[in-house]
Amino acid sequence: MRSGSIPGASGRVRPLTLLGDPVLHTACEEVTDFGPELARLIEDMYATMYAAQGVGLAANQIGVNRRVFVYDCPDDDDVRHLGHVVNPRLVVADGVSVRGPEGCLSLPGLEASTPRFDHAVVEGVTMLGEAVRVHGTGWFARCLQHECDHVEGGVYTDRVTGWRRRRVLRAAAKASWSS
Repeated sequence: MRSGSIPGASGRVRPLTLLGDPVLHTACEEVTDFGPELARLIEDMYATMYAAQGVGLAANQIGVNRRVFVYDCPDDDDVRHLGHVVNPRLVVADGVSVRGPEGCLSLPGLEASTPRFDHAVVEGVTMLGEAVRVHGTGWFARCLQHECDHVEGGVYTDRVTGWRRRRVLRAAAKASWSS
């Protein structure tokens, strides 16, 4: 039997913000209030991420302009990493640059080969304001970099160049969810 609750179990699934919405292209604001509203936001983010079958979700992906992300992502050794970071800062992104498939819940059904480093470290705090430092390798490092891009107002297509970028943006423009 598990002790503690399952993240997102009491959360509300919120609508996803899609590519083109200005909130995705604006750097998010620092969190200064660590009360029940933040805890509710994080719970809703987990619920939304799981409902959309994602491995990470930033607050602006549900229209909330705050520096917060959640994750439930394996690394390349299939070790599960579960948590959240408030006011995240990407402090290390190094190692080998690996081009790999990357998608995003804000661009449903699309992906592009995107370069990312295979090691990343993110620092921030928990919903209680306690310092946290998250290390990631492989797929999990990609996730951490992806979510940090979101809180800075970026999406993975900003890192894609040439024909790959043209192809994914053309597909996004034709997608049924595109406005």
